[in-house]
Amino acid sequence: MPRFAKGNFRSLAGYNYRTWASGALVSNVGTWMQRTAQDWIVLAELTHRNATAVGIVMALQFGPQMVLLPLTGFAADHMDRRKLLFATQAMMGLLALGLGLLTVTGVVALWHVYAFALALGCVTAFDSPARQTFVSDLVTEGELPNAVALNSMSFNAGRMIGPAVAGSLIAGIGTGWVFLLNALSFAAVIVSLMRIRTAELHVRERPARSPGSLLEGFGYVWKRPDLRAALTMLFLIGTFGLNFPIFISTMSLTVFHAGAGEFGVLSSVMALGSVAGAFLAAGRDKPHIALLFVGAAVFGVACLAAALMPNYILFGITLVVIGVAAQTFTTTTNATVQLSTEPAMRGRVMAILLAIAMGTTPIGAPIVGWVADTMGPRWSLGIAAVAGIAAAAIGLKYLFAYRGLRVWRQGMRLRYVMNDLRAPPPPVDSPSAREQRQADEVSS
Repeated sequence: MPRFAKGNFRSLAGYNYRTWASGALVSNVGTWMQRTAQDWIVLAELTHRNATAVGIVMALQFGPQMVLLPLTGFAADHMDRRKLLFATQAMMGLLALGLGLLTVTGVVALWHVYAFALALGCVTAFDSPARQTFVSDLVTEGELPNAVALNSMSFNAGRMIGPAVAGSLIAGIGTGWVFLLNALSFAAVIVSLMRIRTAELHVRERPARSPGSLLEGFGYVWKRPDLRAALTMLFLIGTFGLNFPIFISTMSLTVFHAGAGEFGVLSSVMALGSVAGAFLAAGRDKPHIALLFVGAAVFGVACLAAALMPNYILFGITLVVIGVAAQTFTTTTNATVQLSTEPAMRGRVMAILLAIAMGTTPIGAPIVGWVADTMGPRWSLGIAAVAGIAAAAIGLKYLFAYRGLRVWRQGMRLRYVMNDLRAPPPPVDSPSAREQRQADEVSS
């Protein structure tokens, strides 16, 4: 398919990735429909706008990422990822079917949602690192950054479409049917996995099976200042910033007194920004760690602005900016970690990354939910703003310490230069620094 050979969609030129992406898009829409319905049923149908209960659901759903980390990274590195995904996707579909049947028959209770969230979290803990690293089996190394960005674009396209559809369906036919439709959507992924040409997979070196392999993953990360900085930033933003179900649902219901349809629209509006951020990331040949700083800083400032917005429309506009910033940060983190990690260590390092991104939710979500209940939703967004700014500070410190970042003022403009990680930068006022700055200005 030559029209995909260049540009933002170049990874789709490959049959295997194109097949996988088509099935994943359908499933992503269903997944976000379920997440929206799950938040709504807990907040508006099974409790009286209890944000803490939503936080507990999130903690149960994402907590297994951390608890099962010794097993999930090992599985992603040593098992056949395609077969593993067959199993996890089928189990996730069955769980959605079970919750849907309980809901449409009118017997669902809050503890049912808790139990299904925990079970889904256990399955997702194995699914996520396998799905993330499976992308590297579908494309060449050079196409990996583009494929990672397109994966994020697909995920957020589902995030843009799914909540709006779910909001309409909840208002029209009820929450349970949203769960049932999500169960049906998993068939698309299973069919795409069946159609993949296994002979054309780019299966890379697998590590030898040995006890303590997870500790090797942590040791590998600890020796890498770039990975340490990126994952620490992700910890802060993942723990206190990526709690959008709480932020959007509480602001929508408590502050702006909106219904299910308006709630779904707000989630889709933020996803619009996320799709835009993923589209921009897909156009980059290589991720730059400086983008982590930019993404975190903009995320923090945008969350602060959202907390201060006086009405529904302005809040929605601010969510677009949050979506772009969050997607820039998470996509760059994902691609940077995958590209800079040795193939034999990639599954374990990605499991650590995903455990931080999703496994920190049990820490942050109940705290953020409690703050929303006791102090108000605007204060919970303030916590996200502080987390983003703190993460940006860590990124800036890394750039100064390891990338030789130097900033100076020239007239009314700020200039900057970054030197190679391995060579100490020249003093800012030295002739070599001035020559380097002039060369950078000419090249830019």
